[in-house]
Amino acid sequence: MYAHGHRRRTVLVAAAALLVPFVAACGGGRAGAAADVGRASAVGATTGTARQSLTGIRWNVDSVTVDGTTHRAPVDAHVTIEDDGRTSGRYACNHVRGEAGFDGDRVRFTLDTTLVACDDEPRRTFERALSHALGDGAPKLRVNDGRPILTADDGTTVRLGRGGGDTPLHGTEWRITSPDAAGRAHLTFDEEEGAVSGSIGCNKVNADATVRDGHITLGTPATTRMVCEDSLMEAEKRLLRLFETTLSHRVDHRNMTLTSENGTTVEAFATG
Repeated sequence: MYAHGHRRRTVLVAAAALLVPFVAACGGGRAGAAADVGRASAVGATTGTARQSLTGIRWNVDSVTVDGTTHRAPVDAHVTIEDDGRTSGRYACNHVRGEAGFDGDRVRFTLDTTLVACDDEPRRTFERALSHALGDGAPKLRVNDGRPILTADDGTTVRLGRGGGDTPLHGTEWRITSPDAAGRAHLTFDEEEGAVSGSIGCNKVNADATVRDGHITLGTPATTRMVCEDSLMEAEKRLLRLFETTLSHRVDHRNMTLTSENGTTVEAFATG
């Protein structure tokens, strides 16, 4: 009897001992589940905030900072993320297209690019840094004074800025990207003087410029007489074909395209 009763008490004590951690585990499970739900809600809120702050807007890429050195955009670099994640834009020499996904405060880009070689070092350096920051891993997003900042795991920082309307033709320095003149060709139209001036790569240039009904009529160019390397001189020859003819022009935000009657096309972006 006593042995049996002792065994029974032992079993009950053991059962009670097992029950305590079981109840604690259940309680811990409920607490853990609640914590997981809380974390998921926080991530969802962060994801929603990140998506809302970045999508549906054409963002200019103002600068990329690598190892403490800030590189200003040498061309009209930009990125647009639609509400459904579809993404398009431009690094420097190449256009990009793909998708962006949001995970908390991180943005994961999957992008395809065109394969145009950068002919000058500033654009090459900028494009390499920007493509690394957006294409490798998932940069973290924070917003400072309404301006998104993307930071890669290695600290590379991409600063974005909201673009306004189209840049005015007059009074803007238009830096020519095609034909390529190593970033040295640019034109500025002066409405009051009815003139255009700037550089065609190697030499300075000025001429009369009449703007009417979406067209620009350029007069005879006056240029300096310097001789430069062959690539610059070839770009100059193409740019000189713009003069003494009537051009159609189209401005899209900070980009401008000039097309002459003889088929010469020039692309430029607004500096500053």
